[in-house]
Amino acid sequence: MPVTVLITGFGPFPGAPFNPTEGLVRRLGARRRPALAEVERITHVFRTSYAAVDDDLPRLVARHRPAVLLMFGLAARSPHLRIETRARNAVSALVPDARGQMLRRTGIAAGAAPTLTGRAPFQRLLRATRVARVPARLSRDAGAYLCNYVYWHGLTAASRQRPVPIVAFVHVPAVGRLARRRAKRAPTPNDLARAGEAILLALLAAARTLTLSKH
Repeated sequence: MPVTVLITGFGPFPGAPFNPTEGLVRRLGARRRPALAEVERITHVFRTSYAAVDDDLPRLVARHRPAVLLMFGLAARSPHLRIETRARNAVSALVPDARGQMLRRTGIAAGAAPTLTGRAPFQRLLRATRVARVPARLSRDAGAYLCNYVYWHGLTAASRQRPVPIVAFVHVPAVGRLARRRAKRAPTPNDLARAGEAILLALLAAARTLTLSKH
């Protein structure tokens, strides 16, 4: 049975003139594997702005009605992948987005819960990255910038009043020269692509299991 997956990343933002999630998303969209033969992959790179997330994400979910929403963002100071297990109802009042804008509030949704738990088999994702030989850890803090913001809205997005069944967010470390200054063994774009594919396949397996359980 065909499965639709929406895979997203971000473009550059202040302090990060190069965002590796942009290339990662495109590589995952172009990957050719038998396991992906019946998978419709929709890829999208957000401008790193609150307005872009507000405008693009609801439209993408409504149009494509994905069974899986896999989102990536950059955590430049992290030496490993971080599989985020929850989104916080928090917004940074200190760091502007790529358009120089800041939200004039400290929370994403007034009166909502302080956190939302992701809808993904987190331990399975962690095992998948280990099989792919890419260091990763589970994280309970997605920050208070655009990554956390898009994660929150991914968890609350709905098409025809139905939320996306499986939603995951993964922070990736920096690659290249900046990463080499911060880590003994910097990840490469190939490392990220290998881990991203492993995570994608694990989410697809979970989506198919969920579909079978409903029949």
